[in-house]
Amino acid sequence: MSDNPHMMITADQYCVIGNPVAHSRSPWIHARFAELTGQTLQYDRALVALDGFAAHVADFAARGGRGCNVTVPFKLQAAELATRASDRVRRAGAANTLVFSADGVYADNTDGLGLVADIVRNAGLAIAGKDVLLLGAGGAAAGALGSLIAQQPRRIAVANRTHAKAQALVAQHADLAALHKTELLAIEQQALEADSTQNFDIVINATASSLAGAQVPAPASVLRPGCLAYDMMYGPAAQAFLDWARSHGAQARDGLGMLVEQAAESFALWRGVRPPSQQVLAELRALLQA
Repeated sequence: MSDNPHMMITADQYCVIGNPVAHSRSPWIHARFAELTGQTLQYDRALVALDGFAAHVADFAARGGRGCNVTVPFKLQAAELATRASDRVRRAGAANTLVFSADGVYADNTDGLGLVADIVRNAGLAIAGKDVLLLGAGGAAAGALGSLIAQQPRRIAVANRTHAKAQALVAQHADLAALHKTELLAIEQQALEADSTQNFDIVINATASSLAGAQVPAPASVLRPGCLAYDMMYGPAAQAFLDWARSHGAQARDGLGMLVEQAAESFALWRGVRPPSQQVLAELRALLQA
């Protein structure tokens, strides 16, 4: 704050929009990013009625808002609002980051970038040349698939309770997979149950099973010894999946690092500065464990 009472500093405004949103750690993460990079900004939570997303975004931008993160259940609407969008958004049909400027609304999806950064940089595991199982074909899976393909794994199998949804997601990314020489296929969950030879180096849970308290949507036979089993959720929601993975000899990892890394990608897009995400992840883990 300035010593001069007549000199007002108006910080650039950002927010995370969702319903629910009270649990979001994004304000803490972005406040810490700003502190560590010397940026001046204000980042808040915005709880928005299910039918009020577009109006809230328009109002926030009109009041000088510079950008926002978008969480459940508004990511599809966020993509539709954009005047310009990244290739990731066009393929996923979902956006989690909006940037407001005189040119309109630019949409990106940093979820997949955050997932990849957490696996490759924070967990120290290369995705290139590996066999990957992606459980789920909803918004979370759609947001991640393009970034996973760009890492050039040997194979990605997408398994979803509704097989047609997995097939549609694979079809949307078929040309990208061909470009990166990655085998991309939709696989029926029953086929995973029936064929115990189907196993993987990396298993990623992008379903809502963790939130719903449902059973893990795959048999233990999908886990190669020592493989990485990753749940996009974090905290209590991820615990059942992590316990299941560890009990079958896998390395278990929750999605807290993905949360911090996708936030870092958004922050870099807004501010042109790369925040120290690994430091902030370590601090957030310590805070949550305290």
